[in-house]
Order: sequence, then C-alpha cells, then structure tokens
Amino acid sequence: MIFDLGLDLFPLTAAILAAVTCGLLGNFLVLRRQSLMGDAISHAVLPGLVVGFLVTSSTSSSLAVLAGAALAGVVAVVLIELVKKLGRVEPGAAMGVVFSVMFASGVLLLEQAAARNVHLDADCVLYGQLETLAWFEAPPTLAGLRSWSTVEAIPRQVWLLGAVGVVSLAFVAVLFKELRIAAFDPELATSQGIHAGFMHYALMVLVAAATVASFEAVGSILVVAMLIAPAAVARLMTDRLGSQLGVSLVAAFAAAMLGYFGATAVPDLFGAGSVNAAGSMTVVAGGLVVAAALFSPTHGLVARSLRRRKLGRDTAIDDLLATLYRAGETGVDSLTVPRLRDALLGRPVPAALAVARREGLIADRGNGVGLTADGKHVAARLIRNHRLWERYLVDRAGVTPDHAHDPAERLEHLDVRPDLGPTTDPHGKPIPDVNGGPPSRED
Repeated sequence: MIFDLGLDLFPLTAAILAAVTCGLLGNFLVLRRQSLMGDAISHAVLPGLVVGFLVTSSTSSSLAVLAGAALAGVVAVVLIELVKKLGRVEPGAAMGVVFSVMFASGVLLLEQAAARNVHLDADCVLYGQLETLAWFEAPPTLAGLRSWSTVEAIPRQVWLLGAVGVVSLAFVAVLFKELRIAAFDPELATSQGIHAGFMHYALMVLVAAATVASFEAVGSILVVAMLIAPAAVARLMTDRLGSQLGVSLVAAFAAAMLGYFGATAVPDLFGAGSVNAAGSMTVVAGGLVVAAALFSPTHGLVARSLRRRKLGRDTAIDDLLATLYRAGETGVDSLTVPRLRDALLGRPVPAALAVARREGLIADRGNGVGLTADGKHVAARLIRNHRLWERYLVDRAGVTPDHAHDPAERLEHLDVRPDLGPTTDPHGKPIPDVNGGPPSRED
C-alpha cells in the first residue's frame, strides 16, 4: 500500500469528504427512521442533475447542477409527503414510488444529454470517476501544494465537496439542539418553538447537495452507502447522539481510507487488477456494519448472546436454590443430581451446580447437594418473591390460585416485590422473612 502524491491525493481527499459529509447527515436520517430517504433522494436528484447539465451544456457549471439537484431533492421530499398523506400509504412505499418515477425520468433525460453530446453517462452517476481527479503536475511535491497554481489546479469536485462539507458541519453544529429534538419528537420541537418542518426540509436540501456534490467523484452507490452505513455503525455502538456523530465520522473516514487503498492492495494479493474505489469503499462500509452488528458491546449479537447465556445461567441457579429450599421445607436437606435434573427440566443443571458451588451457595452432602447459610438466604429471598407475587396475582389481579404459580415463577427473579405484608401465600405456605440478610448476588 503505497501513497502516490500525484495519483492519490485529490481522489482520496474527495472520497473522504464525500464519506464524512454523507455520514454526518445520515445520522439524522437514521434517527428519524428515514434511512430510505437517502436512497430516495440520491435517485430523485438525477433529473435535476441532468437538467442542470442540459441547461448549461457543460459539466463544469457546478452551481447550476447543484441548484437543479437541490430543487429536485426538495420536489422529491414534497411529493413523498403528498403521496404519504393523500394516498394514505406507509412512508417506505411513498418513497419507493417517488424515487422510482423520478429516477426513471432522470434516465430518460440522460439519453437527451447523450444526444446533445454532454459528457454525462450512467457509469459516472453510479460509480463516480475518482481516477480523473489525479494531480498530474510535475513534479508533484508537498511544497508544490503551497503554490497558487496548485491551488487553482485542485479539481472542482474537491472544492464542491469541501464547501458542502463545511456547510453541513456548520448546520449540524449551530442547530444541533434543534435537530436533536426534531429528530426524536417533532411535536415536542414544535411546542418548543422549533419549526420541525423547516428542519426537515433544510436537512433534505443538504442531503441533496451532498448527493450531487458526490455524484461525479464517487457516484450514487457510495453516497447511498455512506448516508446509512456509518450512522448504522454508530447507532449500534452508542446510545448518545453526540457520541454517535463522532463514531459515524470515524466509521466514514475508515471506510474511505480502507476502501480506497484496498481497491488496489486486495486484488493484488490474488494477482488481479484493481477494482473500482467507490465500490470498494461501499464494501468496507458494509463490513463495518456487519462487525458492529456482531461485536458491539451493547447491541451486538455476541454481547446479547452472552447476556442471554448469563441470564439463563442465573435463572437456572435461582431455580436450583428455590428447589432445594422447598425440599428443606419438607424436611429433606439435600437432593441428588438426577432428582434436581428432573425438577429443573430444560435448565443447564451442571453449569448451575458448578457456579453455585463456586459462590458458596450449595455444598455436597452425601450423595446429593444442599444449601449453605448464604444459599438459604438467597433462596429465602426468591421464595419470598415468588409467594408475594402469587399473593399479588390472586388478591389484586384476579388470578385463580391454581394459575398463579407459573407467572409468579417468571416474576420471582425481579427485584421489584409487591409490598403487601402477608405471611402466607394463596396456598397457605409461609412467606419467608429475609430482612437484614446479605446482599443479593451480582455475578
């Protein structure tokens, strides 16, 4: 992986600016549950993009193209709202209808652009043309970057992406509080004097601007990915909006860097030629989403699996202690492992026994196991929970005594216990008093 100043500087800069700008704005689409809106706008701006080219008959008039695309983006948002309200369809269907029609219109206009010899084709719109941004000044040096001639030679795509990025960053920084409230609760935002509709349309205009600024450089495929993937990664990693914005920017930057250099380095490992850089960045962005979905410490599949496993183990230990306690009430101070296995159908008895022994809650007694003093205290608390819940379900919820056991068995693991003060459950069994005992288990 070798960085060539002349070949890589401006393409990589454009890729990073596009990824970071789209990644920043995409957070608010994800929060609003409007991830498809980014896809819709990236397709719907195509007719505005082409009209801008047709009006100027040139690809160099960024202002006309940006204005046309922004207008098309606003039209798409308005049409989506109209279809949703007048047609009474769900938002996803409204977005699908509008962006499909507008994208098809844009494709037809592309044919007109081709007929008028305007250099605009589907490959440029879909995949971008990063390789055309290379700096061919000779010799390309870092010192040369400080010369005015080099500044003038910076591709207009980089200037446009930089301008849209700065405006987007300023928009989010200045209106962060308003954007946050409008994203989570538009009605509350309106009641606080914040025009939620204005915030929505302003965001959509910026999304449209970021989309058209990115089209010629990186193409619509990468735009759609960056509007969703970095925000999705951040959403999986944190529940705080400020942290989410930071994580999404890091994810977007990482996807751009790894994808750009991976487009050449990875195929070289297999003796193949380089692949499209924008496509490679999209693949990396998708890989980051998969990694976050698997390994996020809070919402990841692995973390949730470990929590479920721990919860199942703790529940099995609680049921084991409760079973031994009930046996003790009948004068039996220990039970054999086969009897426990029969009593705890579907529970991981060996694992529960191992953990309970390690925590000093049970001890071996002859051919079986019985409760220690600490184990009796924990078990008494569980039984108290269970029987208080049974009393609550019978006395307050109207559940018959013979149907109260199963729901109480599920509720007994909760720390919230109804304060009724009875001494017996609906079946006449005494409710243990565990006041003043040691704290509950944390492991």
